[in-house]
Amino acid sequence: MVMSQTLLKILKQQHGGACQIDILVNDWAKDVAKRMPEVNQVFINPFKHGEFGLAKRFRLGRQLAKERYDQCFVLPNSLKSALIPFFAGIKRRTGFLGEMRYGLLNDFYHLDKQILPLMIDRFCALANNGNKPESIPYPKFEIDQFNQTKVLQNLGLSLAKPVICLAPAAEYGPAKRWPTAHFAKLSSQLQQQGYQIWLMGSAKDAELAEEIVTQAAIKHDIHNLCGKTNLVEVIDLLACAQTVVSNDSGLMHVACAVNVPVIAIYGSSSSSFTPPLSDKAIIQKIAIECAPCFARTCKFGHYNCLQQVLPETILDCIGQIKANYTGTDLKY
Repeated sequence: MVMSQTLLKILKQQHGGACQIDILVNDWAKDVAKRMPEVNQVFINPFKHGEFGLAKRFRLGRQLAKERYDQCFVLPNSLKSALIPFFAGIKRRTGFLGEMRYGLLNDFYHLDKQILPLMIDRFCALANNGNKPESIPYPKFEIDQFNQTKVLQNLGLSLAKPVICLAPAAEYGPAKRWPTAHFAKLSSQLQQQGYQIWLMGSAKDAELAEEIVTQAAIKHDIHNLCGKTNLVEVIDLLACAQTVVSNDSGLMHVACAVNVPVIAIYGSSSSSFTPPLSDKAIIQKIAIECAPCFARTCKFGHYNCLQQVLPETILDCIGQIKANYTGTDLKY
């Protein structure tokens, strides 16, 4: 969802003010979409994961037909995702061919993963005759300072001390999660240096975050915010941070889009496909023989790709950011 904004930016560059962009997204992503200044109107995708619902897709398509769209970009590669713009009668339906979508798409390209290795490459190529553009703009969300102040007050948070946000979860599985003991040690080290720690995530991450609080040797300035905020509030809170330390996760991409420095820790996944989209990001990964394996769990049981990224290494990165951060740019 975050990376799709790169395509929206290119469309605005190509068509200027004449380009009105509406998007169809899952309910959980609607608030993220509203922070993208390129988006005019948001429609909710009512389908559960894996649901076909042909009749429901037809009805939604006919509803969208009233908007009289000139073109639709279909970013997922599934057959299901191409049905709605077809039923909506949209003149030009653009996407990669995917699951036998002849006819459903009438402006399609064959995906060459070697030429277009990154997800953002693939999104943006759809607006460039199937080719990777010479330059791709990074996502950038709008921050609501009024909402930010309100959320800080509601949560009893202060900006008197500099903030480090930690995003310890990763939906994919434990092979993408830096150990809680490492997060706990880093939290204590940072508090000793005068920082306050905000643990960010959803309600289902609250238990994981509480483990970090429990294991931390110092606890006077560590706040478990998991489940206490919605996604829009998370966006505004991340914008308060001096640095965000995150696994390869959705929150990593959100943090990059709010233009704060990010330290991205990679385990089983690869920064070659979904890198942090920011000039202010530092990637931390260990070059070991079995990584990246792209598995949810470590088949060897040691998780060395994550265990060997030490808290002291991340602390040094935060010090580097503090030394080089000028308020608008990082220098390396």
